[in-house]
Amino acid sequence: MADHHLSRDPGHVHYDWDRDRDPVLDIDPGASVTFECFDAADGRLPDDATPEDVAALDVPGHAMTGPVRVAGAEPGDTLAVDVLDVSHEGVGWTWVYPGEAGRGFLPDEFPRPAVHTWDLDGEVGHFVEGIEVPLAPFPGNLGVAPAEPGPHSTTPPRRVGGNLDVKHLTAGATLYLPVEVAGALFSVGDLHAAQGDGEVCITAVEMPGEVTLRFRLSDRNVDGPELDTAGPFAPAGDGPVTATTGLGDDIDAATRDAVRAMVTRLVADRGLAPAEAYMLCSVAADLKVSEVVNDTVAVTAYLGV
Repeated sequence: MADHHLSRDPGHVHYDWDRDRDPVLDIDPGASVTFECFDAADGRLPDDATPEDVAALDVPGHAMTGPVRVAGAEPGDTLAVDVLDVSHEGVGWTWVYPGEAGRGFLPDEFPRPAVHTWDLDGEVGHFVEGIEVPLAPFPGNLGVAPAEPGPHSTTPPRRVGGNLDVKHLTAGATLYLPVEVAGALFSVGDLHAAQGDGEVCITAVEMPGEVTLRFRLSDRNVDGPELDTAGPFAPAGDGPVTATTGLGDDIDAATRDAVRAMVTRLVADRGLAPAEAYMLCSVAADLKVSEVVNDTVAVTAYLGV
């Protein structure tokens, strides 16, 4: 059991980063906290969400639970955040915004909104008949307050953390963050039940839930987010891995090529609609840079479900 518990009551939730925000909890180094978190849609999507619900979404930012002030944390220190546990509440969502919003990696190719509601059953998420995605829950957005006066958007990742979307921050991992303000002022939100490296449609399996974290002051000197992972990297799923390679003059072009090829493969081989294939890539396909030194860049998408 954690030493402290923070609910997602309105007084504990904020939608931007600000060094001047009052803490909602004070803790000593070594303490653990269980945070209740909303999903990325701030709890505004129903279980039977439709594309129209997605088109109507208007949230001010990620719903972040906190901030927590860590006693003794000072600018120049390193805050170590141990991920102890992440749990879901049985439901999650993946969606594609309307193309005009310009969000996601291929907005021009997916102009219509789309959404899938996931039934999260233990350690598995159900997609469509014959396709299940193993769950590996983690917090997508977590960090400490930046020194520059705010408010600041929760969307971009920062030197002090934020919207990192690092899928390997599962239970057993440790994140190291440089402290820029007294007390660190840590917050967390945007929990994901599963995600592919890249999160290409801009959403993972977005879920409400709880994350339990332990906070330590570390002698590890960092200038940006660093982490120790819980284990070796592997594609989601235990079946044969399908891979598509994209080529381009830069990483963005090569990555788009790889994602397009995977979408095409899923439509042809698995009978998915293009938007379904795009969403599956976002939650289960891992993008890896194969090489950057041979004039043309190669990026490969791996899918094991």
